[in-house]
Amino acid sequence: MSRMSDRLRRAIDAEIQLARTAELRGEFHTAFRQLERAHVLAQRSTAHHVRVHWLMLRFAMRNRLTGEAMGQLWRVGAAALLTRVGLLPWGNPGGSGVSGITPSPVAPDLQRVIDSAQ
Repeated sequence: MSRMSDRLRRAIDAEIQLARTAELRGEFHTAFRQLERAHVLAQRSTAHHVRVHWLMLRFAMRNRLTGEAMGQLWRVGAAALLTRVGLLPWGNPGGSGVSGITPSPVAPDLQRVIDSAQ
């Protein structure tokens, strides 16, 4: 595994763990926000990107968020196909509440992680 991938993986895993903890506490908005942060970090790796969308899909299904689950179904496939070729809206949080083709600003703390991983 490359140094970049390892650094990003650790940061992604940390965000996912925060999401799991928040969900267990019943803090669903916070949990999904952490998954969105993981998504921003994961966009540079096909495996990580697909994994985060899969976790978003599972979150939506567990919490009976039908619209979110439907949005994540196509995003899992799109991440698998489009990440490698770079056809992504950088910074997009990955949830179905935002168009899958709209770029977004990256939070400064996440940008620092991305920059340090390169």
